[in-house]
Amino acid sequence: MDQKLVFKQMVDFNKGAFNNAFNAMVMVQEQNETLANTMLSQATWMPEEGKKAVQDWVETFKKGREEYKKAVDEAFKKVESFF
Repeated sequence: MDQKLVFKQMVDFNKGAFNNAFNAMVMVQEQNETLANTMLSQATWMPEEGKKAVQDWVETFKKGREEYKKAVDEAFKKVESFF
């Protein structure tokens, strides 16, 4: 069997596994975000500054997640360009 084909199949498998794991993580994080938003809307004891801080933290986390995904996708593109 051709070594390039084997290596390409390995890369494709790893890319698929990463995408599946990443999508599962995103779903869990979105559920947690929904839960946090529900709790924050009902937390009358929490000051608005605290709620804003939590919302900013969630948005920063989302942005970091998207940047990480973009970096991994770029790395896979570079590896795939060798084939």
